[in-house]
Amino acid sequence: MLAAARTEFAARGYQKASMRAIARAAGVDPALLHHYFGSKDRLFAAALEFPFDPRTVVEQVFAGDPATVGERVAGFVLALWEQPAVRERLLALVRTAAASEEVAALMRGFMVTELVARVADRLDVPEPELRVELVMSQVVGLAMARYVIAVEPLASAPPEVLAPLLGRTVQGYLTG
Repeated sequence: MLAAARTEFAARGYQKASMRAIARAAGVDPALLHHYFGSKDRLFAAALEFPFDPRTVVEQVFAGDPATVGERVAGFVLALWEQPAVRERLLALVRTAAASEEVAALMRGFMVTELVARVADRLDVPEPELRVELVMSQVVGLAMARYVIAVEPLASAPPEVLAPLLGRTVQGYLTG
């Protein structure tokens, strides 16, 4: 099922791929996909071995005081990237997306539909989608500088030092 999903997502993109087409390609009933994965976004995450569920993350980071959402986002991002197995998968996705327009398009479709839209819906500010995408640019930039290029002192700075600094910037994008 996951191989069929990867093929379908690659051929049609995230937004145009359907659970029915994936089930047909896998030779299974669509109900089986829904049973095991629940939704298209969860199937996509499983197919690409995406290390988190956007729905859960959005719920977690927006639970609590809106004035500290930036800190929660920064804390989540750093905690995620600091897990070696997760970092390895994320680095593979970032590097592949940077080298392949096809993978970049898949990631873009997934991120815009499942993450940007969900976060933007919770913001009461002008241009919420643009603000969320600016947060994503911060996160991708951090990943590139810290984990790919290994710029010092950023690469070796403890997460507890980085989180408040990144959190202020994220907070500014989301609510400032």
